[in-house]
Amino acid sequence: MSRLSWRDLISEAISGIGSRPARTALTIAGIVVGIGTLVTTLGVSATAGNQIAGRFDAATATEITVHVPRSSDPDAPPAVRWSAADDVARLNGVTAVAAYSRTQEGKDLPVRANAVKDPTRLLDRLLPVVGATPTLLDAARAGMSEGRFFDAGHVERRDRVAVLGGEAAAQLGLTRIDNQPAVLVDGVPYTVIGILGAVDRTDQRVLTNAVIMPWTAADDGLRLGPVATVAITTVLGGAPLIAEQAPLALAPNDPAGLRVDAPPDPATLRTGVTQDVSGLLLILGLVSLIVGALGIANVTLVTVMERTAEIGLRRALGARRHHIAAQFLFESMVIGLLGGIIGASTGILAVVAISVARQWTPVVDGALAAASPLVGAVVGLLAGLYPAIRAARMQPVDALRGPG
Repeated sequence: MSRLSWRDLISEAISGIGSRPARTALTIAGIVVGIGTLVTTLGVSATAGNQIAGRFDAATATEITVHVPRSSDPDAPPAVRWSAADDVARLNGVTAVAAYSRTQEGKDLPVRANAVKDPTRLLDRLLPVVGATPTLLDAARAGMSEGRFFDAGHVERRDRVAVLGGEAAAQLGLTRIDNQPAVLVDGVPYTVIGILGAVDRTDQRVLTNAVIMPWTAADDGLRLGPVATVAITTVLGGAPLIAEQAPLALAPNDPAGLRVDAPPDPATLRTGVTQDVSGLLLILGLVSLIVGALGIANVTLVTVMERTAEIGLRRALGARRHHIAAQFLFESMVIGLLGGIIGASTGILAVVAISVARQWTPVVDGALAAASPLVGAVVGLLAGLYPAIRAARMQPVDALRGPG
């Protein structure tokens, strides 16, 4: 009974691979593309997910919004006092806090102004109106494009002044405030002292289209009511604790009656972002890997057909079917192994290059990189399975007769 030693198997496989260097190189290139794409996509997705989560941590992870329910009884005491914002500001970790009330959705008030460029043209718009504490500018992470924001003095004196959001000012045709323009809000005049610039806080973008005034003036002239919302900005990492403490500081008698919108846990967000991006790119990597596997299978099958005479001669000299199959399987496995090693190295270099170009911190899965040669070998083994079986089934007489 003939036997095939490991030394003979390795020698035959290396001889078969080396006899066609150009074709072998192209076949290895297919698995290189597959493994390289897989390592690159997963590495880039991990790096990008980490970067996205880091940006979230630096911005929205510090924003808390407390919603105060409106009472159906107009004579009931307010659930949250306007001065309660000062109590929240004293909590350790709070950088800015503001309380405000605004017109309800669908109940915006008519606002009219004399246009600066054309004093004869009257503009009338339905706009949301906000009565706020003077700290709203900081809590909303907003800036001023014209003039100034109202201060505590305006609140105490109950001055009828207003600050327009950028979009609201554009709708009313007001671009300058040096001539102290006035707006009529539901028939009540207010002097415009400033125009709001960009608002960086996501949940406060409504301010860009609103008329903002001291809460005292809004209560006197428009009856906007008590505090409806409290916007809080914290230091990084302080949001979870402040989200628990803020209701107690705002409404000690009924903290459960307030609804708090706190940012999600950054660790959970990072995991979610990474999984979403990784899932998409993993599919692309697997498709590339399948393409490489098909390339190996195709080339190995062609090699079997070209080496028909050799297979017949070996069978005639005593080689058994499993010897022939083992040779072609080993050749495919070696090709896949080489492709996995080169592909993993190329993928790691690609991740590092992309990260350096984008000024990111590269994140590479060491386990995936280490397992890539094994993955390449398995892919090569599976890709060569059908060609090896076909070679093993050849009869010596038919194989010696040739492919024709």
